[in-house]
Amino acid sequence: MPADPRRLGHTVDTIIVGERVRAFVPPPLPPIPPIDPLPLLPLLGRADRALGRLDGVASTLPRQELLLYMYVRKEAVLSSQIEGTQSTLTDLLRYELSAEAGAPIDDVREVSNYVDALMYGMERLQSSSSVPAPDPRTSRPVAAQRQGPVCVTW
Repeated sequence: MPADPRRLGHTVDTIIVGERVRAFVPPPLPPIPPIDPLPLLPLLGRADRALGRLDGVASTLPRQELLLYMYVRKEAVLSSQIEGTQSTLTDLLRYELSAEAGAPIDDVREVSNYVDALMYGMERLQSSSSVPAPDPRTSRPVAAQRQGPVCVTW
């Protein structure tokens, strides 16, 4: 059965900061037909319990920032691989430690730039009482600023 086009949204061509882009415009809320939350309650309960377990385990870690450090890097590697890079987590860590290139240096740099952008976004979230809207004038240069390796310590 094909999806109802009213639920999918559409794309529009627009210009942002002098660059032509295609933007996704979601359909207005509430959705048509309305979403029935009752079948989702068991899944929401399982997700809530899993978050509780994760919070409990995280509270036992002596340095919680190390978990975040590795998670951000793993996410950057996986997201960059979707875009076609050939870097691994090991390649990224070697690059950050001493600029050793086990994979094509451009791929590792791309993943490292993705890490920088994620960290920048998290810093913005922590420094604001509300979720800031993405600003291509400030977030885009973050990934392009660095050209060499970085060593992060806490």
